[in-house]
Amino acid sequence: MKSNTIKGYLFALIATLSFSNVYIFSKAALNEVHLIQFGVIWCAFGVLFSFLFAAKNGKLKQIMELTKKQKRILITLGILEILTTTTFFLSINIIPDPSITSFIGNIFPVMIMLGGIFILKEKFGWVEIIGGSLALIGTFVISYTGGTSLKTIFIAGTGVVFINAIFATTATLVVKVHIKNLSPELFNLNRYLWLLVFATIAFLIHGSSIIISPRAFGNISLGAFLEFLAILTVYYSYHYIEASRSAIVQSLKGIFVLIGAFLVFKTLPAAHQFVGGMISVLGVLVMTLAQAGLFKKKTKQLPE
Repeated sequence: MKSNTIKGYLFALIATLSFSNVYIFSKAALNEVHLIQFGVIWCAFGVLFSFLFAAKNGKLKQIMELTKKQKRILITLGILEILTTTTFFLSINIIPDPSITSFIGNIFPVMIMLGGIFILKEKFGWVEIIGGSLALIGTFVISYTGGTSLKTIFIAGTGVVFINAIFATTATLVVKVHIKNLSPELFNLNRYLWLLVFATIAFLIHGSSIIISPRAFGNISLGAFLEFLAILTVYYSYHYIEASRSAIVQSLKGIFVLIGAFLVFKTLPAAHQFVGGMISVLGVLVMTLAQAGLFKKKTKQLPE
């Protein structure tokens, strides 16, 4: 495996471990504070971390060198990030067990695969498609309640996760196309600036108090740092590997979230949800191994 490919997978793995803990710390904070209180403090920390890191790496000067096209890209991404992040934390707030949210989120790599095929012209075979189908089946099993009507067939919050996956996929494909011309530091700073503006407007309209408990403040600050690290390393991974491969590695976070949720909240998914989660992870693993070429037949070279 080439060194750049190894770097890409390493960054994707760091992002996976970091983002797994985002589910835990954000859920712990949201159990104590209002979503709007949470959002403005979380995004303020995000701006601080991303600004300091961009300044340290000398990337702030890129802001003065942006072309009109690049500015339009950053504005588009900013709007997408507002929609993506809002629906993400809303789903965590609605669904009691963060591991369920994470497992349902395995629909994201499937959407990335489809976007890679139709937009980025990335190549996928039948094995990857089978893996994606398994991930979809697992997601259905996790979210199924046994109801028969459209309102009762899925658990509350499933639709929010699905909408989040659509926005996240769109943002990921935009970043992947333009990552060579704009730095990960600038992408990250742009993301948090837009989120902070949106969160501040919502905070002022709602009239919430900024005062929260020290424990909630600690969970938010640590969670925000982990999200900053996760988003940054995701952007870095796109430098070295395809967006779809990075997303596949990230989708394994459900296993880590499951362990973390049990240790912190003492929660476990229902039996059928656990089975569905494992099916979705299996589907993701099939996609991963297929992309690594494990299922490809080796051609024998004829002696000269």
